[in-house]
Order: sequence, then C-alpha cells, then structure tokens
Amino acid sequence: MDPRESLIPPETLPDLLAPGLRLISVGLNPSPASVAAQVYFAHPRNRFWPMLNASGLIDETLSPSPDSMRRLFEAHRIGFTDLVKRSTPGVAQLRAADYRAGASALRMRLHGLAPRAIWFQGRTPWSQYLRYTSGEAPAAVWGLQSQTLDGVPVWVTPNPSPANAAFPLDVLTAQLASLANWLARRP
Repeated sequence: MDPRESLIPPETLPDLLAPGLRLISVGLNPSPASVAAQVYFAHPRNRFWPMLNASGLIDETLSPSPDSMRRLFEAHRIGFTDLVKRSTPGVAQLRAADYRAGASALRMRLHGLAPRAIWFQGRTPWSQYLRYTSGEAPAAVWGLQSQTLDGVPVWVTPNPSPANAAFPLDVLTAQLASLANWLARRP
C-alpha cells in the first residue's frame, strides 16, 4: 500500500453487511460528518443514537463511535448500508441517476444475505429503491411493508436526520420500538 493513500480521506462509509444478520439498516446516503467520523448517523444533531438507545432494539446505551458500530454489528447483528453511497450535505444534491445506480447496487449488496428484516430509514430510500428496481413507487406507510426484498420483510421508519424535524424523538423511538417488538416475536 502506498503510504500516501492513508492521507486521502474516505469518500463514503463502508457497508457493514454479512449473511444472517438480525436486521439491516438502509439509510438514504451518508452525511459528510458520518464519512469524516466513519460512523453511520454521526452528525451531532442526528437522533439515530438516542432513538436506538430508547427503543428496546438493543439492551445497552451506545454513542456514535467506531466501537459502537462494531458492537451493533458483532453483538446485536445489525448491519448498515445506504441506498446512495455518495456523501452529500442534504437530499437536494441527489439526482435520479444517484437513485438509479444506488438501487441497482443495493439490490446486489443485499442479495442472498437473508437478514430477519430490512429497515429503511425514511420513505425516500424505500420509494426510490422500488421505483428503480421494480418500476413501482407505491406510497410507503410507516412500519411493515406489503412488499419484501427477496422474501425478507421490510420496515420503514421516519428518518432521524435533523432535517426531518417533523418527527420528534418520541415518535421516532416509538416507530423503532414497534420494529424491535416485531423482531422479538420472530424466531
């Protein structure tokens, strides 16, 4: 390896994926703060971590750090990826070409992994995924979807981004708690 390569900042977040996970989280795309920290949902105002800690999905309190990401993946069997891997400061910078390429790539990344469920963080990643993989774009509802991905149940919850202020933390937490309860009832 060229020693200069370590001086080049990463352009995106690595996927944390493996066969047989309990849950795979699919975000829209990484923020510059997340890429800089190499931690999903690392923006200090993102409500992902408080929502996760209060939801009952995990039995410990974690904070945005590489160690917490490793703990989620190894101990709690929760994987992470994004629909679009290109980092942007907001959704306005994403184009149809990003969604088209991202949907195709996501389909390939998830194929054969067979998690117990796939969790889309927001209606936009789920509806854009459907639009560019199946040509359909039904209105997503919160919670369990009628469509599956390769037979895997899909859940959609509001995006915890600070830009999505319409949903307060207690609503986000309740949505994730519903997913946690559903997972706890499944073998």
